[in-house]
Amino acid sequence: MRARKRFGQHFLLDESVLSGITDSMAIQPDQKILEIGPGRGALTRHLVALSNEVAAIELDRDLIAALQFEFPQLRLVSGDVLRVDLQQFFELGQWRLVGNLPYNIASQLIIRLLDYLDHISDMHFMVQREMGERLSAVPGTKAWGRLGILVQLYCDVEYVFEVAPESFLPPPKVWSQIVRLRPKSQVLPVTDLKEFTRLLSFAFNQRRKTLRNSLKPAAISWQEVNVNPTQRADDTSLEEFVMLANYVSERTN
Repeated sequence: MRARKRFGQHFLLDESVLSGITDSMAIQPDQKILEIGPGRGALTRHLVALSNEVAAIELDRDLIAALQFEFPQLRLVSGDVLRVDLQQFFELGQWRLVGNLPYNIASQLIIRLLDYLDHISDMHFMVQREMGERLSAVPGTKAWGRLGILVQLYCDVEYVFEVAPESFLPPPKVWSQIVRLRPKSQVLPVTDLKEFTRLLSFAFNQRRKTLRNSLKPAAISWQEVNVNPTQRADDTSLEEFVMLANYVSERTN
């Protein structure tokens, strides 16, 4: 089967990378595994050999029949992972997620999955290196931004290893990364998530400005918060953004 551009397909073929993914996951037979985008089934073959219960979501209908034939034990759902009813999986216990995510859906999917973290043990995703750097970024770096902050509010993000373009067919033009996301046992309390995301938008839409200027629409009395108004969004920590958002929410309610 040829890779389709409209699906962002790059089939992973490198056996050392496939083994590296499953080795990093340390899968146990009784663990439920959900694979996002099995494609030709290269990783699926490793997963079904390690776990007694593997499910997968695949968008490309031309791949469905071949996957069902090769892996009759696989619970396979045909559809767009951004629209599929995920509750059909998550009402059945804890799941471990894995997959090679196309760049055009990676951020949307990860944000969507934040709503299901009570049913997710961890997530091992292959993403473009730029995306991986954004997910695991720290303050003071160019990669620090809205996506990483929102994900890190709920998950610990860990870089696992990099994957060269030659590991895929067809080879992409960029390097990829495997990242591990683990739901946090304790999450910083956010009074109003909409206010938190709104504040992040203000700050990073004008990231070269100081917080005093970029957050003017929030009308913050800076003497009442323990955050330096002369610093920029790039240098502002997750904890400080939570503090600012909670201050705004509690003042307006």
